[in-house]
Amino acid sequence: MTYLKNHIKQHRARLDLTQEELGSRVGVRRQTILAIEKGQYVPSTLVAFKIAKEFGMSVDELFDLVPDEEV
Repeated sequence: MTYLKNHIKQHRARLDLTQEELGSRVGVRRQTILAIEKGQYVPSTLVAFKIAKEFGMSVDELFDLVPDEEV
């Protein structure tokens, strides 16, 4: 099995954005951003692209596929 790791929290901090602000910018609730950051929810392709765009990066720079033996 493979897991999706992300760097959203670090990039939010870099831009001084709250979960609420990022969620508002990409059209989801704060709770959704929290769940994505914690790895409890895998975002849709559209949401992943919107988040990456907010940070000025590509989806593959923001998200990493990690094999379960590395988790």
